[in-house]
Amino acid sequence: MTESNALIDPFQRKIEYLRVSVTDRCNYRCGYCMPEQGVHPEGKHTEYLSFEELTRIIAAFTRLGVKKIRLTGGEPLVRKGLADFAHDLKQLPGLVDLALSTNAHFLDKHAAELAPSIDRVNISMDSLDANKFHHITRGGDLAKVMTGIDAALAHDIRPVKINMVVMKGTNDDEIETMVDFGIQKGVEVRFIETMPIGPAGVSMMDQHYAAEAILKRVKDHVGTDLIPSQSRSHDGPARNFKIAGTDAKIGVISAVSDHFCASCNRVRLTARGFLALCLGQEDGMDLRSPLRDGATDEELEALIVKAITMKPERHFFRENVHNIEFRQMVSLGG
Repeated sequence: MTESNALIDPFQRKIEYLRVSVTDRCNYRCGYCMPEQGVHPEGKHTEYLSFEELTRIIAAFTRLGVKKIRLTGGEPLVRKGLADFAHDLKQLPGLVDLALSTNAHFLDKHAAELAPSIDRVNISMDSLDANKFHHITRGGDLAKVMTGIDAALAHDIRPVKINMVVMKGTNDDEIETMVDFGIQKGVEVRFIETMPIGPAGVSMMDQHYAAEAILKRVKDHVGTDLIPSQSRSHDGPARNFKIAGTDAKIGVISAVSDHFCASCNRVRLTARGFLALCLGQEDGMDLRSPLRDGATDEELEALIVKAITMKPERHFFRENVHNIEFRQMVSLGG
């Protein structure tokens, strides 16, 4: 039943973007993402989909019209063999864009082998202050992240986008500093609102900082206009702006204050084979069980098409921040 662009949800949104969590393990413990002890500490290795299993599912998605894949986690670079996996995915017909989200701690070691396959990279970095960064990440090393950014640029994995989750009273005093860093380094900076996903995320909502307030501070700081930048397929949910008179760009992701559900074109596959249809709703489908029970490629495609018919219209982050405490951001890949 292979059919290009077969994934149209009940609200006429074309699903062309799949985020794939290759692991829910991470060497950092950012407070809005995961509990300090990690998640599923008792989990067995066999609970994770193998790279071969992931490739089969991803190939089914690309046959159905998905054009962009983002590899994420957890921290994807803690899983051995990621570069070979990325190389195999890059050969899939119909795949236009293969991206990576990482904390960059290990990126300097892997940038060279990833460069032929990865089209762009998003790097999580919530502070430019080493001590504050260590506190936010519960042990992270800012120097390693900086080295990873340099490695990505040196191996021409571009664009490099820096993702900063803005937290009132924690790092909101660094908005202007991060803008300056982006201009100086030649990287794009995206400011992200905290989201009430899982107990970790819900506990951080008192630090929520609205995107419009962020944009005002950026504009006041640069002293010039922020020019809306034309959306591209790899922009995802961000609203992007060019700083007038420069080549620098910044973006905001306003998942809570001004949701972008009407244009949502993505779903998420967890490392354990669950297809999550929305960050803020329970809707989804287990793909691991049918895959391991011997489903054919055609049967996998049929299951995916069926799942997309269950994609909800929107999340309800503002109405009820407690409706998704059952999930952890680290398992969903953001």
